[in-house]
Amino acid sequence: MRPSDVQRLTVAECVDRYGEMVRAKTSTGALAPASAEVYARDVVTFAALAGADRVLDDLTGEDVDEVLLRFARKPDERRRGRPPAEPGGGPSQSAASQARFRRSVSAFFRYAVVAGWVQLNPMDAVTVRPKQRGGLRAERRALTVEQAEGLLGAARDLADGPAVAARRRDQRTELRDGLIVLLLAAVGPRVSELTAANAEDFFVNGGTRYWRIFGKGGRTRDVPLPRPVVEVLDAYLADGRRLLDRGREPKALLLSWRGRRLARGDVQGVIDRVLERVEPVRRRSVTPHGLRHTTATHLLAAATDMDAVRRVLGHADLSTLGRYRDELPGELEAAMRVHPLLGPVEGRRGG
Repeated sequence: MRPSDVQRLTVAECVDRYGEMVRAKTSTGALAPASAEVYARDVVTFAALAGADRVLDDLTGEDVDEVLLRFARKPDERRRGRPPAEPGGGPSQSAASQARFRRSVSAFFRYAVVAGWVQLNPMDAVTVRPKQRGGLRAERRALTVEQAEGLLGAARDLADGPAVAARRRDQRTELRDGLIVLLLAAVGPRVSELTAANAEDFFVNGGTRYWRIFGKGGRTRDVPLPRPVVEVLDAYLADGRRLLDRGREPKALLLSWRGRRLARGDVQGVIDRVLERVEPVRRRSVTPHGLRHTTATHLLAAATDMDAVRRVLGHADLSTLGRYRDELPGELEAAMRVHPLLGPVEGRRGG
């Protein structure tokens, strides 16, 4: 059972302690010396790529994704003489090295959960997966249109429907749960941004409701909310939140039924409860990070300006969107049916 209080240790501190632990296992015969050195070396590399001074518990699945992909592109000195993976670069890591590094990082975070260094294992939200040939690739995470509509429909029905009579009045979380899924799927925030949100972060400007999101690196972005989300948000602020409020967290937007700020680890449970209301043919398990992929994929598939999508998601660089863009069934056929050069002028003759 993991400790209830998470220790706010830096990546470097955790890596040092982990290295001591794996090397100590060699004295008991629990781990071969060569294996211990591989684990220790890989986590040292992880610290260098992730940022040694960062707090380990602040790392998200996106951060680990970036580390894994940076490692994959990292020149391998043992492979000199082979053609570079990219123009101007050295030979990248082999598929076997990438898979081994991911296993090392995964073992490190499993231990970090037990040791109380992280509240939530970020490996659960990682989207890059090893494949037999070609190293690491992003696994499909976005829901299809039908699956997303099923989840959003269930969230809106939950928020609009009557409270569950079997529950105590102060334990009714239907409005909150519907709001969580709508915000995740419509806006695509990081789960840490969602749980850190305060009620005062939502404001009206020019008749439009905005969410001021405080993101990574101290960056702030104001994202306009679609009307269906605003309707549930207003209902939650007017009624749902009041039922949960105990005065312990006067600013927090999302509260547990005990009146505490909702923890990141609770969000997956909320999604799963809403998914139970989706008809089986349109139901597919998804993580908060998968809903972030869903937002990006469908905004881009609808020809939304890439820079606008970048600003909604809070990315510093447009290139990062490539990891969030999943292919959708039939999207190429749909795109060609409404070709911007041929569709509007069908039947016109060239002059």
